[in-house]
Amino acid sequence: MSECNHDCESCGADCAERAQAGIPVEQTNELSRVGKVIAVMSGKGGVGKSVVTALMSVLLSRKGYRTAVLDADVTGPSIPRMLGVRDKAGYCEPYMLPAQSRTGIDVMSANLLLGDDTDPVIWRGPMIAGVVKQFWTDVIWNDVDFMFVDMPPGTGDVPLTVFQSLPVDGIIVVTSPQELVSMIVTKAVKMAQQMNIPILGLVENMSYAVCPDCGKKIKVFGESHIDEIAQSFGLPVLAKLPFDPLISAISDEGLMEDFGSDYLDAAAQSIEETFTGQA
Repeated sequence: MSECNHDCESCGADCAERAQAGIPVEQTNELSRVGKVIAVMSGKGGVGKSVVTALMSVLLSRKGYRTAVLDADVTGPSIPRMLGVRDKAGYCEPYMLPAQSRTGIDVMSANLLLGDDTDPVIWRGPMIAGVVKQFWTDVIWNDVDFMFVDMPPGTGDVPLTVFQSLPVDGIIVVTSPQELVSMIVTKAVKMAQQMNIPILGLVENMSYAVCPDCGKKIKVFGESHIDEIAQSFGLPVLAKLPFDPLISAISDEGLMEDFGSDYLDAAAQSIEETFTGQA
């Protein structure tokens, strides 16, 4: 991993310089080591945030890094299903152990604690926020290079808990082309700015569909505004993902680790270069 650049606001290390900068961070337990923490957020639901989270963890894992996913979407967890994780969380008193995907990605999610995957989590906001914090402090994260946090949609209790309690090094904002979503993603960007957390870039999902007969790109939701939004905030567009039925199929089948498209390759490369300096 890259050496200290003395910029505490963009660093996840729990070091003396960060403490002196007055930035509060919840401690992980003494058995954990987590390098970089990247939150994946959206202003609204249904834009493919969990797909981006799962694929980014897979792509960085393929590059040789140890990756993990902290599923902060407690009431709507989908990461275990996407990554084919069927085992429940383990215990090593007094701590919890994450489950692992087939290729070794660590996963902690509310679904890994329930008796049945279809059991609803009917909790109020403060309790949900507390569980998310425990996923950080009470789980043994063994030598993780990149942790991706799959956030619930919006800018409420859980995103605020994550941004205030976890040493988040950067945020990926996921959106889609509709005009309404453009307004909502702006809210997410502004929240990140108010929390003084760097935004690594934007990912637009469902950007277009490809005609199976002629190969023409069809803009199902009309003209995209992602480039204008990115330019207005001085942010890069990391990727534009098309409608792809294969993504839905492999998500349902738990085969995300087998996905071979290059849709997010440039985004993964950007993350790697940002935090390790490796081109």
